[in-house]
Amino acid sequence: MQSRININQLEPKSIKAMMGLETYLVETDVEPKLRQLIKIRASIINNCAYCIQMHTEESKRLGESDQKLYAVAAWKESPLFTEKERAVLKLTDEVTLVSVHGLTEATYLESAKHLGEQVLAQCLMQIVTINAWNRIAVATKMMHK
Repeated sequence: MQSRININQLEPKSIKAMMGLETYLVETDVEPKLRQLIKIRASIINNCAYCIQMHTEESKRLGESDQKLYAVAAWKESPLFTEKERAVLKLTDEVTLVSVHGLTEATYLESAKHLGEQVLAQCLMQIVTINAWNRIAVATKMMHK
């Protein structure tokens, strides 16, 4: 596979703006392992190999088990995830695939129950941001080294 344009070289201000979101997200109350689960799940849905590799490596650095990382693709069938993680993974699925059914009321309420409104808002911003990164990486055929 051959990469395409390099947005960072052509439009560095756009990547700087995206990195501003990343700086904000690191400072939120979303736990680092949960943040990585969001990034991995959205990246799986979006077929973004670059981001899957990057965020599974980061998850492993944070101490996440290989077994749990392998299960993210089939989280609904796995007993390895807590109720809070399951709520966030469902939220990630629905927001990433927003054109299918939107964000259902049941998923919204379950997420709010486990996260509270503030962290729910922060998770939504994490989901939106990783979806933007996935689209950049997939469209430009970025390759992780």
